[in-house]
Amino acid sequence: MMMRVVLWAVIIAGGYILLCSISLFCMRWVNPWFTTVQVQRRVESWFKKGHYQKRRTQVPIGRISIYLQHAAVASEDARFYQHHGIDWQTIEQLVQEDVGEGKISRGGSTITQQLIKNLFATTHRNFLRKGLEFTLAPVAEFLLSKQRILELYLNNIEWGPGVYGAEAAAQFYYRVPAANLSRDQSARLAVCIPSPLHRRPAQMEYAAGIILERMQHMGW
Repeated sequence: MMMRVVLWAVIIAGGYILLCSISLFCMRWVNPWFTTVQVQRRVESWFKKGHYQKRRTQVPIGRISIYLQHAAVASEDARFYQHHGIDWQTIEQLVQEDVGEGKISRGGSTITQQLIKNLFATTHRNFLRKGLEFTLAPVAEFLLSKQRILELYLNNIEWGPGVYGAEAAAQFYYRVPAANLSRDQSARLAVCIPSPLHRRPAQMEYAAGIILERMQHMGW
């Protein structure tokens, strides 16, 4: 009985990974209609008071401010253009820091891993999600260009309650198209990425300053 359960679990997991891989291949040309995180937030809204309104507009990478592109990389994944989905160098550094401090802290997820989470998993932290990220991030890097990965990422991540993607975030917070975001506005939006339901760009002056310094050090 136990072996049968394990076998079915492996088959289901393998089938889902195959389905996700096929979806990633299609995303070379087609934008996703929705993400699992967006579905998660919709379901959560059924059990919360207040009106939930989804804001999402897909735009090409050329219509997203270069400042926001640079700010997101500087904030979330400084070695985005060097690794192949998993930043083993950063992970090793974080593990050494955790061992020295006797704790387990941040995960060091790359932009590619975060994209996988948004497309195919949920925001809940668990080993299954991490396993999916580590399995599919290299697949995404193989099938998609760095520019396409960044485009999908910036168009689908969460930037507030019901706010998804750079265009919706720019319109919601600044009443401008994503293409017209300034350097400072972009840094403030980038700071909100790790905690989009609790952070607001207007309150992120100090943290945005750190991102601006990182961008400068990276030649941006």
